[in-house]
Amino acid sequence: MSMIVLAVLAPCLLAQSVDEIIAKNVQARGGADKLKRVKSIKSTATMSMGPGIEAPGVLIQKRPALARLEFTVQGLTAVQAYDGKNGWQIMPFMGKKDPELMSADEAKEIEENADLDGPLVDYKSKGHQVELQGKEKIEGTDAYKLKVTLKNGDVQTIYIDSDSFLDIKEVTKRTVRGTEQEIESAIGDYKPVDGIMFPFAVESGIKGTDQKQKLTITKVELNVPADDSLFKMPAAAPKADAPKTDPPKN
Repeated sequence: MSMIVLAVLAPCLLAQSVDEIIAKNVQARGGADKLKRVKSIKSTATMSMGPGIEAPGVLIQKRPALARLEFTVQGLTAVQAYDGKNGWQIMPFMGKKDPELMSADEAKEIEENADLDGPLVDYKSKGHQVELQGKEKIEGTDAYKLKVTLKNGDVQTIYIDSDSFLDIKEVTKRTVRGTEQEIESAIGDYKPVDGIMFPFAVESGIKGTDQKQKLTITKVELNVPADDSLFKMPAAAPKADAPKTDPPKN
């Protein structure tokens, strides 16, 4: 009888433990009330992309689901944005100086950035699924391992420090142009901003390679004014007319 009862209750107990871990994670970050009072976030950062290559940038996120990332590489400024429905970009160093829509796969990362609270907060209402996969050691730290299947099909594995209950690592699987990518991100250097904990250092790279990109966040500002037009794709600049030439005289 006890085995039957345990078998029936096991899914409920597992779900409860997942929700308890998420609740502690939310509390460690500052609490649900403080998180919900944030209407926009502006993060200023520098990304080290290789020897001698640094890309300063600014990410602006706004409720309910808006995001705009602007960064400069070797004097050329690029933009990636999400307007709540579609992603678009301007990539001058790829020869794309006019704004263009991104494919659904290409837009996944910027779309996920548009979620101010992150995937764990209100995950059920967002259509995500979360599964507890036990504990693992991450750089000597015990961490809860949560498998998060996002509504858009991406799968994230989020590792939560069992003491601080803050995120310390993420692994994201996503398919871009038919190829599956697995991106690892080490997260740290947490600092409080108006009572909310934010990571100020993220090191990311494709799993299994030595190529890493280090993101150093220098400033986080909350509830900054950001008009919705900032996230909408602008019209392409009109093409200059070719100069007229007189027909040759006989």
